[in-house]
Amino acid sequence: MYNIKNSKELATYINYANLNNIITEDEMKEFLEKAKETTFNSVIVSPTYVELAKESLKDTDIKVGSVVGFPLGFEDSQTKLAEAKSLIDKGADELEVVVNLSHLKDKKYDLIGKEIEEIKKAVGDKILKVDIEVKALDDAEKSAVVQVIEKAGADYVKNATGFVTPCHIYEIVNDINIIQKYAPKVKIEIYGGVDSYKIANQVLTGGADRIASNQGYEIVKRYKELRENTQVKPKPITLTKK
Repeated sequence: MYNIKNSKELATYINYANLNNIITEDEMKEFLEKAKETTFNSVIVSPTYVELAKESLKDTDIKVGSVVGFPLGFEDSQTKLAEAKSLIDKGADELEVVVNLSHLKDKKYDLIGKEIEEIKKAVGDKILKVDIEVKALDDAEKSAVVQVIEKAGADYVKNATGFVTPCHIYEIVNDINIIQKYAPKVKIEIYGGVDSYKIANQVLTGGADRIASNQGYEIVKRYKELRENTQVKPKPITLTKK
């Protein structure tokens, strides 16, 4: 099992996500206030709320992540590039770009690679993740595209947008194994289906570097309740000489 020492450490592996497309500003402020109660690696918000998140979290170590070409990824490369540059200008620390699945199905790996290279060049030292939507791919397609992503210089491969049916833990571990085998230098982020500490621990144990979850706050809170707030009063022991 993954050796998580406490709830604060667990939170550093989690990117707390809220990509609800009908969320109000007040609801987003409430989400960000909850995020500040712990030590998440980042929050993931829509482009609409990047500046709000950056301002709200300015006195914390929590990074702000957002999305490019989300959730379908079929925008042209120049549109994605412009969106990425705009988000960096607004203060985003991490960007997630959705791969063009039509290009992937047609094996247009040169176009996919060029798009990622251009976006990575534009974002510089900021984190770039590439979402491959594994539910739409077979294992051969996964192995091919992660090699392209690694070669193009992306920092992370992400398995899903969260807009499809979540993978079962066994599917997640299979996908992690494929990524580690064919693109060993790229890091791995898992999104979808991680809604409890137990699943989070299994995913980290399976080889993921980060977890993105809408339930990040609840995962950390529950772990804290189970592991840090449980008080056990030992019974006194009396030693008697024989």
